[in-house]
Amino acid sequence: MNPEDLARLERLYGGDYKGTLIDTMGIEFIEVRAERVVARMPVEGNTQPYGLLHGGASCVLAETIGSTGAALHAGEGRRAVGIEINATHHRSATSGHVTGVATRLHGGRSVATYDIEITDDEGRRVCTSRLTCMLRDAV
Repeated sequence: MNPEDLARLERLYGGDYKGTLIDTMGIEFIEVRAERVVARMPVEGNTQPYGLLHGGASCVLAETIGSTGAALHAGEGRRAVGIEINATHHRSATSGHVTGVATRLHGGRSVATYDIEITDDEGRRVCTSRLTCMLRDAV
């Protein structure tokens, strides 16, 4: 991750998200901007009993990167709160990593929406998701 992206992430999360679901799922940020957030997550440890990537794990990755972008879009003193997520699971993943790319579709004062594509190590689409966040003043 480049230094500017790392600085944005540290300002957003206070430099530490140890003990959060981000940490538990093994999510690693690669690129962090309000317009686009990229992160990857291991398949191992995030599977269902059949050994396939759990659909809920894909949703966690999607919501993590989409809400990170929305929070950056909202700016300091504001918060992004997910209000709607949907996901279509196209294929399974059984090993390696999946990479999520969240691209801002709409960025207003009160709502931000992101399109999220999750692919496997071969670049095949595993999941398509959309996340909408409400943007609020921090309390």
